[in-house]
Amino acid sequence: MNIYQDYIQEIEERKTQGLHPKPIDGAELLSAIIAQIKDTQNEYRADSLKFFIYNSLPGTTPAAVVKAQFLKEIILGESVLEEITPAFAFELLSHMKGGPSIKVLLDLALGNDASIAKEAANVLKTQVFLYEADTDRLKQAFHNGNEVAKELIESYAQAEFFTKLPEAPEEIKVVTYIAGEGDISTDLLSPGNQAHSRSDRELHGKCMMTPEAQEEIKALQAQHPDKSVMLIAEKGTMGVGSSRMSGVNNVALWTGKQASPYIPFVNFAPIVGGTNGISPIFLTTVDVTGGIGIDLQNWVKKLDAEGNVIRNENNEPILEEVYSVATGTVLTINTKTKKLYNGDQELKDISKSFTPQKMEFIKAGGSYAIVFGKKLQTWASGILGIETPTVYAPSKEITKEGVGLSAVEKIFNKNAVGLAPGKVLHAGSDVRVEVNIVGSQDTTGLMTAQELESMAATVISPIVDGAYQSGCHTASVWDKKAQANIPRLMKFMNDFGLITARDPKGEYHAMTDVIHKVLNDITIDEWAIIIGGDSHTRMSKGVAFGADSGTVALALATGEASMPIPESVKVTFKGDMKHHMDFRDVVHATQLQMLQQFGGENVFQGRIIEVHIGTLPADQAFTFTDWTAEMKAKASICISEDDTLIESLEIAKGRIQIMIDKGMDNHNQVLQGLINKANKRITEIKSGEKPALTPDSNASYYAEVVVDLDMIVEPMIADPDVNNEDVSKRYTHDTIRDLTYYGGDKKVDLGFVGSCMVHKGDLKIVSQMLRNIERRDGKVEFLAPLVVAAPTYNIIDELKAEGDWELLEKYSGFEFDDNAPKGAARVEYKNMMYLERPGCNLCMGNQEKAEKGDTVLATSTRLFQGRVVEDSERKKGESLLASTPVVVLSAIIGRIPSIEEYKAAVEGIDLTTFVPSIKELVTVGHN
Repeated sequence: MNIYQDYIQEIEERKTQGLHPKPIDGAELLSAIIAQIKDTQNEYRADSLKFFIYNSLPGTTPAAVVKAQFLKEIILGESVLEEITPAFAFELLSHMKGGPSIKVLLDLALGNDASIAKEAANVLKTQVFLYEADTDRLKQAFHNGNEVAKELIESYAQAEFFTKLPEAPEEIKVVTYIAGEGDISTDLLSPGNQAHSRSDRELHGKCMMTPEAQEEIKALQAQHPDKSVMLIAEKGTMGVGSSRMSGVNNVALWTGKQASPYIPFVNFAPIVGGTNGISPIFLTTVDVTGGIGIDLQNWVKKLDAEGNVIRNENNEPILEEVYSVATGTVLTINTKTKKLYNGDQELKDISKSFTPQKMEFIKAGGSYAIVFGKKLQTWASGILGIETPTVYAPSKEITKEGVGLSAVEKIFNKNAVGLAPGKVLHAGSDVRVEVNIVGSQDTTGLMTAQELESMAATVISPIVDGAYQSGCHTASVWDKKAQANIPRLMKFMNDFGLITARDPKGEYHAMTDVIHKVLNDITIDEWAIIIGGDSHTRMSKGVAFGADSGTVALALATGEASMPIPESVKVTFKGDMKHHMDFRDVVHATQLQMLQQFGGENVFQGRIIEVHIGTLPADQAFTFTDWTAEMKAKASICISEDDTLIESLEIAKGRIQIMIDKGMDNHNQVLQGLINKANKRITEIKSGEKPALTPDSNASYYAEVVVDLDMIVEPMIADPDVNNEDVSKRYTHDTIRDLTYYGGDKKVDLGFVGSCMVHKGDLKIVSQMLRNIERRDGKVEFLAPLVVAAPTYNIIDELKAEGDWELLEKYSGFEFDDNAPKGAARVEYKNMMYLERPGCNLCMGNQEKAEKGDTVLATSTRLFQGRVVEDSERKKGESLLASTPVVVLSAIIGRIPSIEEYKAAVEGIDLTTFVPSIKELVTVGHN
């Protein structure tokens, strides 16, 4: 059977799943299809033409190389087809975005046939995805006096690829669809357990919400063919949780517009809304696709006659509906007045959804075209020796005289691109910044690779200090899906220039370390900007932004990111931490005390949390920064004392050296370069030349939160509150309860210590607790299973050297074996301890899960419905989040302990403690 017949067989198999033919990305298959097209008598010629025209992927895929070359043959008359004329061939090239199609168009534009050159130039004037190899050819031709090259460069300088696009429609009619009440997790739009199918867009689209919801959306579209369906989070925020390009892709697939008639299953312009707006990461992804995200505010706090908030018996604000967005409501979005209407009735000012920059994204069909367009225009203007014409909306610049800078404002000003000398910007300003560190994770990495191919990128930007491709989300189970996807991903990223967890050549041991931990180690400058393909890209050095796979691709390809400088909320601490408390309890208490201090308003949402951590090294401080994703913050920054920062950098250097010793560095010696930069930074701090980053003493903040450590007297638990009568209050991370609330009798079915929220100290706590219990009782028995997954191999190596791993092995009933990884996910658990492979494990929810209906107590970050544990017919699954000692003790006794039991169990154990700085960590003037 030949490759074409294999493809036909795959098509028949996909039909049984209600799927269309899979888009073609391989050169061998498309070459076979072209051969059949050229054979006018071939029985498969008609289908082959359809596959060639409508079902091959653009960009830099191997198929795109073959397709572009064949279209060139047609244009030059070397192949003659009735169905594909030279004019149609040019049209097809115009939809291929870049890479081989640009090369072919330049060949034709700079060739000797004047009429063909003119047609090729007309197409090239619409293209923006040009790289150095392309612009170098144009530059050379221009200097050689080529008139077509001159015409092209003049067009690029005027940004005609943008100015000649149609404007965004003044009115957009939408029909509403309530996706759910309360926060809508991206898990609902793109479930973690379907991560393997994300690069197959049509197949992955089948998992959005439920089949019933999909049918309801289709019914709305049939009733309202002239309107767009708008997905809404009623009484909640849309798109919380993990960063999901796949979630936006799914929404666009079901409700958006087709990007090109010749590119299958790539849609754009989705429209989403939420009572409390859109999660920051999700909103960035909506911008990537030229979509619209609206903060509806259709429910507000009820006030009495004096303007005070009316509260219920639980002291929670009572909400009242301002206007209805019930499913099937027809609304009008006016992009000119920037208002939302129901008929003639004005409902809401939505100007934040239509800033000048967002309007440009909508016009261009997404943010990529704007980023590349600006770069191309700047380049062309430079070649012509002219000042860049003002075409794009000027960046918003806010400067507050006499006001100092917060930490994030300092970082953005340092890394800003194109900022006038001496110009200082404050929060709210739009900035293009250079990105220092980039991370790609394995369940979104294939999509990042697709995005890189679609924007015709072939090598990492030279201005990126370091980039890493992880293998943590597929660490638990090496099944057929992982075996098919991950090696292919690792090879692509390794070739692109990233440090990869797995060696495509198989020379170094596969490293399944959690991506955030690795990025935390390879960030060696607290002035760095980090972009990572996961919502928990929240480093304790620098400022890190979780991002969708497309934004990650853009950062890898260009070394840049564009965004407004976020506002900051300052978090400081007072009082003393109780000896029986763990730092995780301080983290949860921060969330609780913030909500109490601000009357239930989450002042962290969409802002930077500037936490004055002072004395806590990077590993432990990461517990705080990691959790800020659950606080709905945009990012966080740790303000450290000089000595603490030096200690953190020395630890990072040691771990980077281990990666080098394993053979993970590449030909550019990226890892060695990071060590060199760390040494330079340490020297700067020690000499006083450049102390650790601190905000100015007169910096301006949206709010300031003071966490009182004296108030934290019991372990704190984040509870999904699965049975709350108000469904909008479930699965929010905002319900923080102390141990006593549970009365010492809430059954626990499974405990999980692992994922990114734990560090080496947590694993030492596990071993110390087990040793103490054996010393007291003569043995250790588990009344519930305990799953333990170290976040990194380095931690295991250090635990082995210090004797703790031997203790954990002694008490465990299962230990991972890298030479024989699990081929299938565990579906049942015994009452014993499982030592799992480093990685995300239960937290990710795409491989391992608890048994349905279980009550899980975990150190992880995820309590969303169906993530760690799914519901069963008997009861709802619950994922409660707590500190390591609480989880371990709960697994041993099979229930959440009383405060007395807990205190007895942790007596004499070194918990993760925290002593706030005794000095104020600010700068008088600038640093």
